[in-house]
Amino acid sequence: MLPGTAVEVAHEHLSPWEVCQLNAHRKARVVAKRIPDALVLGADTLVFLETAILGKPATPAEARDMLARLQGRTHQVVTGVCLVHLREHRERIFAVSTDVTFLPLSGAQISDYLSRINPLDKAGGYAIQEHGELIISEISGSYSNVVGLPLERLREELAGWAGAKKQNSLS
Repeated sequence: MLPGTAVEVAHEHLSPWEVCQLNAHRKARVVAKRIPDALVLGADTLVFLETAILGKPATPAEARDMLARLQGRTHQVVTGVCLVHLREHRERIFAVSTDVTFLPLSGAQISDYLSRINPLDKAGGYAIQEHGELIISEISGSYSNVVGLPLERLREELAGWAGAKKQNSLS
């Protein structure tokens, strides 16, 4: 796995889906330029509360503020994914959204949760796979999307990708 160095963007005039797809595309293209003969996957996951983007917090205090805003409410986790193969001139971009509802949380519960994880590398300051039961009451949609990669949809897209390649080689 090669990490990308693309700068993530979040333009106000773009929808959550568009922001995540744009960032996934930027990440995939940076890596694909280094290995043009490979199928490259780029992904970007963000947390949205109404129209506010909750990216990766810069400080523990910012993570605490994010969790305080999310507590007792439903928000969306959107992941944009880009599959690109430069040599074959093929690209596929899609996004998946999952609704996540937080439990009502006290300041002490937020502190307890933050003491168990590193929130600084996680959109929204939390990770469902790390003690998510302490903060999340319900999800509607893909669990793996909330982790950061919608595996169910990716499986479908890769099957379609392989099918299209096989069909093209028969032509």
